[in-house]
Amino acid sequence: MKKTKKLLGALSLALLLGLIVGCGGSEDKKTTASGTDLQKIKDAGVIKVGVKEDVPNFGYMNPDTNKNEGMEPDIARLIAKELTGSEDNVEFVGVTAKTRGPLLDNGELDMVIATFTITDERKETYNFTTPYYKDEVGFLVRKDDKFTDTASLDGKTIGVVQSATTKEAIEKQAKELGVTFKYQELGSYPELKTALTSKRIDAFSVDKSILTGYVDDSTEILKDGFSPQEYGITTKKANTELNEQLNKSIEKWKQDGTLDKIYKTWNLD
Repeated sequence: MKKTKKLLGALSLALLLGLIVGCGGSEDKKTTASGTDLQKIKDAGVIKVGVKEDVPNFGYMNPDTNKNEGMEPDIARLIAKELTGSEDNVEFVGVTAKTRGPLLDNGELDMVIATFTITDERKETYNFTTPYYKDEVGFLVRKDDKFTDTASLDGKTIGVVQSATTKEAIEKQAKELGVTFKYQELGSYPELKTALTSKRIDAFSVDKSILTGYVDDSTEILKDGFSPQEYGITTKKANTELNEQLNKSIEKWKQDGTLDKIYKTWNLD
């Protein structure tokens, strides 16, 4: 009986030690994994970045040159130069508001620089850098309709892009003004512009700087603006080292005027 008790005691101690060692080993692996996300990119020699391809001035695929143009691709090239030594070492992947999160989640992207608005809810899922651009929500309307402000759109149909924060921002503003809207959610900004032109919607709403890329002779942006938006570079929650490096870069480029030069290049200053 004593031998049995001793044996059980020894087994219990062994199991306890195994659990402690196992937990410690797991933590070590986690630390190692989170500490190598930046090095993995440097070793690969290329960064994979999700950018918009339908937002003139921000992220646009130029059909004539077949090149990604805009403020955000320019920022990505700066990051590539810092991390790999050359601004050419960047692989662009076109994303939408609906696809950018999943593509980041499944590891197809190292980061997203695609008018990704920073919110407290999104911070629970992703890392965001300090903002590299600030904006506000607005409306693009047809001039012939003679809308004057947000309140004048009462009862009208507003077009917004799927999976964006725009609808939520509009609803908050509508409650403050005591008006109501109907909505049509589409997959891309060009689709929304087409819907506005064909009169399937009464206004196309998103951040004002994005709307500037869709203004033509028959449309205008209302002066009203609301719900300030801040864009940050987005990475996986576990990639803390990469996020810290990107933060340092953004802060440096803010202070030395690099970002201001990019804004001016794309008429976003």
